[in-house]
Amino acid sequence: MAQPRLIIHGGAGSALKDPSRGDRVREALYAVIDPVYEMLLDGASAFEAVVEGCRRLEEDPTFNAGTGSAIQSDGQVRMSASLMDGATQSFSGVINAMRLAHPVELAEHLQGERDRVLDGAGAQELMRELGVPPHDPIVERRFRQWIRERERGFSKQAVEVVAQEDRTEQDEPDDRGRGTIGVVAFDKDGKLSAGTSTGGRGFERVGRVSDSAMPAGNYADAHCAVSATGIGEHIIDACLSARICVRVADGMSLEEALRKSFDESEAKQYSFGAIAIDHEGRIGWGKTSDILLAAYRVGDEVGDTISLPGGTIVGVLGALQGV
Repeated sequence: MAQPRLIIHGGAGSALKDPSRGDRVREALYAVIDPVYEMLLDGASAFEAVVEGCRRLEEDPTFNAGTGSAIQSDGQVRMSASLMDGATQSFSGVINAMRLAHPVELAEHLQGERDRVLDGAGAQELMRELGVPPHDPIVERRFRQWIRERERGFSKQAVEVVAQEDRTEQDEPDDRGRGTIGVVAFDKDGKLSAGTSTGGRGFERVGRVSDSAMPAGNYADAHCAVSATGIGEHIIDACLSARICVRVADGMSLEEALRKSFDESEAKQYSFGAIAIDHEGRIGWGKTSDILLAAYRVGDEVGDTISLPGGTIVGVLGALQGV
């Protein structure tokens, strides 16, 4: 039996202008990571832990996923989520789903289906079949932000990394982060899974598809599991999550795979971050963005990446004894 490992994230982007927001994000992440880690200690599979972690993060309006998601240019929230079970190398997800609390639950259901990735219309039909109750994910802070941006002609590139208390227009930072959430888990049997969920960039053209329901943004196999966050188009261009996993499968260490991938991305001026765990229990993260809002737990050790300095950084915790 291996000691479980768990890492979660709540977005990556520009630096937080208010340091107290980092404390609030840390508290929100730790409130999720502890109960989900206890699930793993009690024998839950990596896949089960990932689903529950994503559900809990989707429930917290601090993050841009589920309730509290960003609003698109037409005033609607469209959410995307995916899961990948490393044990079966099975990917499932929904793209631009509307009026539900937990898009990750649809992705979970689709793991057992022949058609495993559905668009908005397909997601709506699946909700009807499953009896999923409608839910309004819009929160006041996002709505006020959308109103301001509509008045500006949606000139801002994206919403903040995390939701914040409403502030006056002149005090609002030009924070171009993307608050996608993600969970990567390693269970007692040494199996891996990854999940990612997002409300999108915010203010985007109707029909835009994010990376979160693609292997570029979420990938897992028997060797490695990765969840990415940041500028979706950059993640897609780099095919980031799948690229890292393939490099580990081809013989690179997790640190080598992360470092090579993020060095390449820095050279192309991509802005994003990723969290990962490999088959030997190494837990890692990397970023080219100013911040990566991630937290991890291994046994009694809990840590996070929230206070890391800006710029490209890769970190890896060593392999577990007995794995």
